[in-house]
Amino acid sequence: MSSINIKSVDWFGRAQNFFPGGVNSPVRAFKAVGGVPPVLAKGEGPYVHDIDGNRYLDFVGSWGPLIAGHAHPDVVEAAIKAIRSGSSFGAPTPAELELAELIKKAIPAMELLRFVSSGTEATMSALRLARGFTGREKIIKFAGCYHGHADLLLAQAGSGVATLGLPDSPGVPRAVTQDTIVLPFNDLTAVEEVFARQGREIAALIVEPIAGNMGMVMPQAGYLAGLRRLTEQAEVVLIFDEVMTGFRVARGSAQALFGITPDLTCLGKVIGGGFPCAAFGGRREIMQKLAPLGPVYQAGTLSGNPVAMAAGAATLRLLEQDAAYKKLNQHSQHLTEGLARLSKKYSLPLQVAQAGGMLGMFFAPRPVQNYDDARTSDTKRYARFFHEMLNRGFYFAPSQFEAAFVSLAHTSSQIDETLAAAGEVLALLASAAE
Repeated sequence: MSSINIKSVDWFGRAQNFFPGGVNSPVRAFKAVGGVPPVLAKGEGPYVHDIDGNRYLDFVGSWGPLIAGHAHPDVVEAAIKAIRSGSSFGAPTPAELELAELIKKAIPAMELLRFVSSGTEATMSALRLARGFTGREKIIKFAGCYHGHADLLLAQAGSGVATLGLPDSPGVPRAVTQDTIVLPFNDLTAVEEVFARQGREIAALIVEPIAGNMGMVMPQAGYLAGLRRLTEQAEVVLIFDEVMTGFRVARGSAQALFGITPDLTCLGKVIGGGFPCAAFGGRREIMQKLAPLGPVYQAGTLSGNPVAMAAGAATLRLLEQDAAYKKLNQHSQHLTEGLARLSKKYSLPLQVAQAGGMLGMFFAPRPVQNYDDARTSDTKRYARFFHEMLNRGFYFAPSQFEAAFVSLAHTSSQIDETLAAAGEVLALLASAAE
């Protein structure tokens, strides 16, 4: 590895003149871990390459979409074939139906769906639809669960917002968030209390079934079933934000993993195969309230973009065999179990979690159940871990409050290499703590 990434440093310096902080999404700026981000120029399989010639084994995967790895031949071929016929039409195309059929086959609860271009669009639109369907205005979300940067959802959030230490965002009018109720994740009693007081005023409850934007936090046993019970009793629309977990933790997504059927589901990341693509959908009677069938308006010029549709369909076809998720689970378990053993060996407080091709780690003193627990993490220790691993050629998320991802392109031997490097790094961190 280069001790100084001269080209990346130069590029990043020039980028400050064009982009706020030199980036087009906040966490990319490395503010949480310090230093200058490597500027990536190429991806192949499980690896990314920067403009200084360094190669890294990638556990970011473009923040989750690249479940097949970088530049998978089937996905590349599908995208090239599509773009040769035209990049955008703003009209119906055959590719929309092909991807929709693959999604509905895996997630039957999405009786009708609509494609959009980002996860933020999907969650924002699903909440508008829920309000229009119920005639109510209040919504419930959970601290540390991030559902995009729409104003009403920035009452409190995780991911990039947590990374920057901004529990709320300036520029969001108070009136926009006054009907957003923020509760602690994994605390069913808190939800029950709110429903007892205001259940008939609540339009929707939105949740990441596995939280991935405050770091990875699993739901406690019975928690999601409790949310389903409460929302059904109060006729509140239950929205699963599966932008991150969709097709990532299981072919039927987290709702299949836990056996819970939401009213609406939001998808993104994996379904676009690396291209901008997301979707929301669910019960027919709710979705029929959406224009042009109903009065709830939503539109998008690039929605259903044929190139994204083709790349997404190629990706989902790779995931149709059970062997794909068996492999993802094995690699994630291999990595998390290995990290847990190493943390015990070196007496370091490291909490790990895993589901499908998604995993997380916290340098925290106790198991993480919610956002307050996540905030007890030693972010300085994580920053040291991150840079030591990066220097050894392993690229993890540049923030303690993000999940990690494995792909079908990773191999068992590469996970072994990762654990060997992690062992060196954790030994260094342990010695520094003495």
